[in-house]
Amino acid sequence: MFIRRVTLFKWVNGMVIWPFLLVQDKKSIKDPVFMNHERIHARQQLELILILFFIWYLIEYCVLRLKYSHDRAYRNIVFEREAYAMECDLNYLKFRKTWSFIKFYSQKYRV
Repeated sequence: MFIRRVTLFKWVNGMVIWPFLLVQDKKSIKDPVFMNHERIHARQQLELILILFFIWYLIEYCVLRLKYSHDRAYRNIVFEREAYAMECDLNYLKFRKTWSFIKFYSQKYRV
């Protein structure tokens, strides 16, 4: 993953657009939980051949946004649910199965 500092997205700390990790502050890359969260997204993007990931992500956000606030809709996108749930497990990607994000649909929505 190539890391680039950007100031375009002031409302986010980091964003993966494989193979790039775009960050506001390069200090973030020293945080293992932050990096694990972003690596989970990188894996999701590779599994869905990048473009399908972003289409799915956008559609799911739009549908959730009809019912919830921005923050709640964002945190309930299945890709974010997996990343937030597993970001502290630094060994997660070593054992993660392909398309593991699907099982996060069975969890209740986060608040």
